[in-house]
Amino acid sequence: MKRIHLFEFEDMSWFPDRIRVLMTRYIMTFHKILGTAGLLEKLVEKGLQKSEALLILDLCSGSGGPMLDVAENLRTSGRFPDLKLMLSDLYPNHEAAKSINQKNDPSVAYLTDPLDATQVRKGLVGLRTMVSSMHHMKPELARKILKNAKEANQPILIFEISDNSVPIFLWWLAMPFAFIMTFIFTPLVRPMSWQQLVFTYLIPILPLFIAWDGAVSNARTYTLEDMEDLIQGLSDKSYSWEMGKLKGKGGNKLYLLGSPLH
Repeated sequence: MKRIHLFEFEDMSWFPDRIRVLMTRYIMTFHKILGTAGLLEKLVEKGLQKSEALLILDLCSGSGGPMLDVAENLRTSGRFPDLKLMLSDLYPNHEAAKSINQKNDPSVAYLTDPLDATQVRKGLVGLRTMVSSMHHMKPELARKILKNAKEANQPILIFEISDNSVPIFLWWLAMPFAFIMTFIFTPLVRPMSWQQLVFTYLIPILPLFIAWDGAVSNARTYTLEDMEDLIQGLSDKSYSWEMGKLKGKGGNKLYLLGSPLH
């Protein structure tokens, strides 16, 4: 595989949760700037058409991500008025979960107990989604996630905002760009906190962590050829896979969509 599994600060068990939350809030803002939700809508709609239930089960949700906007747009457009969204994570963001669950919106919930994407509980039926999170998984773990969806006969959508098609020596050009962009885009982060501002402008550790993790995320992203390796042996008469690139702000985005053949 072309990808290299370098470390990201956000993945480290010793990394402070407060800083991790500030980083994920920035990443959510960056998704809005890139228009990720708009790119995802048609793919999610296609996946829902293969689902037994009008439910999106978002895996590795972190602080929430763009799937909140995707689900809202699909409901309010009238295409899926009864659509429900369930956010989840192996290490749930309890602050985000509390904020979401306190709204008592019957169409959106964040599971507060851990959910392992390689062993999703049988009662959770619907379209599984992973947005900018599969690159965190080593190949054996990534394949287990895809295999679990296939064996449960549930659709799954993998989406990454980088395409990892550039030569390896160009990977690191993203680092200074990401560092500078953090100073520009941070005022757009919501909810805003004094910590977000202090650790961006006065003690600029957030730009450093975000720049490193951003560059490494690109190095870790599975190419389409890598995805072919991951799904080898997981196609049959009952389940199929589709993959491709979508043009968007900041470059191509990659996706992998697995669907049961009803």
